[in-house]
Amino acid sequence: MPSAHEPRLGLFGATSVGVGAIVGGGILALAGVAFATTGPSAIIAFAINGVIAMLTALTFAEMASKFPESGGTYTFSKKVLSVEAAFTVGWVVWFASVVAAVLYAMGFAYFALVFASDLLGANAPAWFEARWLPPVVAIVATLAIGWGLIRRSGGGGNWANIGKVIVFGVLVLCGLWAVGRQPAGETGAAFSPFFKNGMSGLVQAMGYTFIALQGFDLIAAVGGEVRNPAKVLPRAMILSLGIALLIYIPLLFVVTAIGTGAGLSISEAAAANPEGIVAEVARQYLGSFGYWLVIVAAVLSMYSALQANLFAASRIAAAMATDRTLPAAMAVLNSKRNPVTAVVVTACLVSLIILVVPDVSAAGAASSLIFLITFALAHWIAIQVRRRSILTPPPFRTPWFPLIPVAGGLACIGLAIFQGVVVPSAGIVAIAWLGIGGVLFIVLFASRARIRDTTASAVNPELMTLRGRSRLVLVPIANPASTEPLVSLASALVPIGSGRVVLQNIVVAGEDWDPLTDPAPMDRSQEVMRQVLTATARMKVHVEALTSVAARPMSEIARVATLHQFQSVVMGLNSLADKDADSALQRLLGVISADVVVLRSRVDWKLASAAKILVPLAGRGRNLVLLARLLGSLSRDAAREITFLRVMPTSSRESDVRREEKSLRQLGGDLMDSNFLVNMVRSDDPTGAIAAVAKEFDLLILGAQRMGRRQRVFGEFIKMIAAQTDCPMIVISSRV
Repeated sequence: MPSAHEPRLGLFGATSVGVGAIVGGGILALAGVAFATTGPSAIIAFAINGVIAMLTALTFAEMASKFPESGGTYTFSKKVLSVEAAFTVGWVVWFASVVAAVLYAMGFAYFALVFASDLLGANAPAWFEARWLPPVVAIVATLAIGWGLIRRSGGGGNWANIGKVIVFGVLVLCGLWAVGRQPAGETGAAFSPFFKNGMSGLVQAMGYTFIALQGFDLIAAVGGEVRNPAKVLPRAMILSLGIALLIYIPLLFVVTAIGTGAGLSISEAAAANPEGIVAEVARQYLGSFGYWLVIVAAVLSMYSALQANLFAASRIAAAMATDRTLPAAMAVLNSKRNPVTAVVVTACLVSLIILVVPDVSAAGAASSLIFLITFALAHWIAIQVRRRSILTPPPFRTPWFPLIPVAGGLACIGLAIFQGVVVPSAGIVAIAWLGIGGVLFIVLFASRARIRDTTASAVNPELMTLRGRSRLVLVPIANPASTEPLVSLASALVPIGSGRVVLQNIVVAGEDWDPLTDPAPMDRSQEVMRQVLTATARMKVHVEALTSVAARPMSEIARVATLHQFQSVVMGLNSLADKDADSALQRLLGVISADVVVLRSRVDWKLASAAKILVPLAGRGRNLVLLARLLGSLSRDAAREITFLRVMPTSSRESDVRREEKSLRQLGGDLMDSNFLVNMVRSDDPTGAIAAVAKEFDLLILGAQRMGRRQRVFGEFIKMIAAQTDCPMIVISSRV
């Protein structure tokens, strides 16, 4: 979600998001699983995962510095991939963050109830054991945090992060002191055998526990809220991950070295009590105080991780809503500049999953699988962005490129494969969620999302380069006087670096023409081209020229456009009422597969002078994507006042007018980022009403009608408007 306000998070706040998501919950929940799987070499498993996570964090840091907007992997995807692919990524990452929030909500409920039960002891009420209580506590915590995210600025939760880091610091320092006091032989024996199940056990432990280091990516997900993002985002990601590793590795060493004192190896003790292994070891060297420290750390960790995931997930949803890949209402900000609807929907979805899904283990595994796949995708995107960002490279660049993204991507893919093999249900859940998203996108979001994406590409031409695309625009010119307005329009549609503008000059001559005996057609053509190239040189516009010989110009335009696969054709037309010209143009529209933009203007008219533009709209037609490209292109380099007009019969009820006005505003919001007006006019003469309003504007844009799949016509409506006004006019006809 591009930030429309002053960003609020500095280095401390951004790092707090990562620390909140990473530190604590993962180590407490998964240390026992790692020890049971591979024994003391769990330390190595976490360390290798730390290296992989750091490689991925470096890639995320580069992408976040290049695209300092909220959304994380979704934002990276929409810059480089298609809108459909970006929706897929955003949809699954939002789901993964929601499921992570579910797991942390349930973890918070579990440890909060353990804390309360142990504190009350024999006085704990019997209903503390009721099965309904943990889900209720989890939902209350989720809704309370959601309410806080709506009411506060910057996400909050710093106190919980500071508290848990202090608690873990005490556990680590006291543990290292205790290890230093015990006999060296006893410490060494605790680490034997180091690899319980060999290398296969080590790899399994890595696959189970990588998710414990996930969370640095959430900093990118709230990137639009960060001040000085080019510097702060990379530092915050690396710092938050570094803090986690500085806690995790020493703590695992302490747990291994001290053990539980029950005569069991660390792997045996962890297998018997995987969730409580850290608390049991802390009790061993700090007594009941150590046990309580772990419980307090667990409560704070689960709380802060739940908050971080809700914060990031709501920003992902809001970013998608801004791009119309989710309902636009989810992007609306309140007075605290928080996306209220996105927070509410995310919190309610978390609560719903807590209520209706009795076992979220498969969903949790799916969350882990999704994160790994999207991490691998982020590495690939980083390679594409580095190679394609020639003019504006990322402010922060990963060292040893492309070694780091390649190594990180392969490692993430390997762990994802492991996750999919070990927990097949994870893939099933992910595919099911993708299926739901695919249906919703096609039915509800596709049309508006494609329009919005086209507008974004027109306003920011670098997106075309980042996506590896190049647009070809053909500009047939017969009258040199029309060169400047036509070339200006074509150059607006295809700015430098995002495509090519090709000027077409046609030597009009019959099939039996002999240039040696009749050089006049060639001379005329050369003179036209000389004047055209002189004009473009004076405009300092980069164009290419193409000359061909044909008896019928319109047929030649269609042949060249089809042969060379031009996406757009920009043409000039002196009079839309000329029957011969109209007939030839209709034939061209019927056979050409490119977008067609026809300009009718005065000889001395300049595109730069079109400060006020009128766009009559009757609904969501086939020309909207092309209209979005045109309006975005026109608004990119100059301030334009765009007015969308809708004419309704004089007999229309007031409620109908209000409904149509709301619909027009929604459509205008899809077509334009901002700076547009809406004008509702009541008249029983639509053409006359449009012509009358157009007199106050510098440019009128209309869309051609489509009578069938390939039959596009200007129609009498456009001709009547053209006859009633001398306002410069653009008529567009989409190939779609």
